[in-house]
Amino acid sequence: MVDVGCLILATMSPELQKPHKDIVAYDMLKHLKEIYQGQAWKERFDTSKALFQCKLEEGSPVRPHVLKMIGYIKSLSKLGFPLSQELATDVILQSLTDSYSQFILNFNMNEIDKTLPQLLRMLQTAKGNMKKT
Repeated sequence: MVDVGCLILATMSPELQKPHKDIVAYDMLKHLKEIYQGQAWKERFDTSKALFQCKLEEGSPVRPHVLKMIGYIKSLSKLGFPLSQELATDVILQSLTDSYSQFILNFNMNEIDKTLPQLLRMLQTAKGNMKKT
């Protein structure tokens, strides 16, 4: 029968193996969780902070802005903190400048249900239409 502790040690870097070589598997996992859980909290905190502080600057292109926000949203999901489609849409719409106010009003009044890539395409179209007027 394979010793679980040996398997865990075999997958670790040499630096991590040293402090764990004389403890049982359960204690290894407990210690590793203590070490890395703090890093996950910091990553979640930093990612959510960056997401919620995103603001499109007047005159800046909307595509890179929304793609960056979608990246943050995906990162939060990978960390185990997914945003609902509705909340993700709200966060993106709230990050836009006042020049998008008519788009946001129409979007909300018509209760449009779109994926984030679809929202991005709609915003690009709206920006193109704003330039024409």
